[in-house]
Amino acid sequence: MKNIVISADGDRMVYSVPDEVGKNLRKYCMEFLDWLYTNPKADKYRMGGAYCYNEQAFVEYLNKIVYKKEVCIFVENLGWIDFNLPLPDKYKDCQFFNF
Repeated sequence: MKNIVISADGDRMVYSVPDEVGKNLRKYCMEFLDWLYTNPKADKYRMGGAYCYNEQAFVEYLNKIVYKKEVCIFVENLGWIDFNLPLPDKYKDCQFFNF
């Protein structure tokens, strides 16, 4: 398991995810966005003509669609960190993605 840092224009959240996701976070995030925009199972994230989702939706996608079991675990909320600032030392080497 690897830690990743994800956000949706808000607080940065740390999750422990399978190594494959931790190594290829951008790939998995882009696959999630494709699923979100095209798959009927993502209808709950579509409201009118808008998409309403956050990092928790990505984690749910990994747990229910990709791995079909709960493998991603919430670690901690780092709070708001300006995107121009580095992550705390403890997480500086983690993959990061903002939705």
